[in-house]
Parts: sequence; C-alpha cells; structure tokens
Amino acid sequence: GNGLTQVRSYSRWYYGHRHDALEAIGRVRKIHTRIIGTLPDGTPYRADDPALLAWVHLTETISFLDAWCRFAEPRMSQIDRDAYVHDMARIGRLLGADPVPDTEFEARRQMQRSRVMLTCDMRTDTVRDLLLDQPLSLPGGRATQRLLMQAAIDLLPFWARRLHGIPSSGPGMPAVSAATLGMARTIRWAFRN
Repeated sequence: GNGLTQVRSYSRWYYGHRHDALEAIGRVRKIHTRIIGTLPDGTPYRADDPALLAWVHLTETISFLDAWCRFAEPRMSQIDRDAYVHDMARIGRLLGADPVPDTEFEARRQMQRSRVMLTCDMRTDTVRDLLLDQPLSLPGGRATQRLLMQAAIDLLPFWARRLHGIPSSGPGMPAVSAATLGMARTIRWAFRN
C-alpha cells in the first residue's frame, strides 16, 4: 500500500486497539501528574504542563516522521506525511499536549518558534551522554550501536546538534544513511519472512 497505510499499520501495531491505547494514555497521564520539581534557577515545573507535553510530542512526531522518510519510505507523499502528523496529533491531545500541530508544515513552524526556549546545561549533557552510551543488545554489538546512534544524530536538525555539541557524520553521512537503510531493509525482510 501507500505510505499512509504503512505508517498507520505501524501505529496500530504499536498502540494496539483504541481501548489499549486509551488505557496506556491514562497511565502516562497519571504518572505525569506526580512529576513536579524546581529548575536550578527556581522555576517550578510539572510533567503535565501542556506546553512541555507539546514540545515532547512535537519532537517525537517529527523525529519518527523523519526517520520513517529516511529509512523506510523516502518518497512518502506530502499528503501521507500530513496524515501521519494529524494522526499523531490525536494522541498528543489525549496526553494533554497543547498546542498540537495537525500538518508537517505547522509542526516544523512550531519547532522553529519553540527553539528560543531551549537551553543546554549540565543536566542535558548528562541525559545526552546517557542516551549515547547506553549499552544495547544488538546483533553486531558495539559497531551496530555506533551506526544506529550516528544515524539518529544525523537525523537531528543542525541547530540541535550544535546546541548539544554533537557532530554529524559530515562527509560520511551518506555512508551511514546507506548502511542504516540496508540494516532496516534486512530487519523488515526478516520480520516478513
């Protein structure tokens, strides 16, 4: 089928039936209500803050879409890309995020507007290092992990890599993308067979 069918079938597989999805969303919302704190500058925060949830939802939606388009369906139509963002918007709203974009254009515009609020400090450095150094059990071991991590880094917008001090693959980016795409195709083939 077309890209929309593939993305939607992935979403159905991941989230299960609507009832299961709503139960999971309810559990996540309950957890969010218990996460509160104060930033080092004294600013209070809550994990159920609609604007904070909107940023998390936005970055997940765009990241998943970019990864899908790069490694699964490079020619995904704009109609299907917008349909994916629209489908994800329903989940974001159920989680309490606000504002939530309904098209890819709106999502990218919202991301640009939100950049001014971003900071990088010791806490974000710690999370970055944890994510990049997390041992994974993958066929191929550490080499596969490095390849996948570099592919994920290369998906980040330039400004995000610069903010976190993470270099892209540079001239090696096409090779990293090709190797990751080949790995993704092999995994999809293995699951189909």
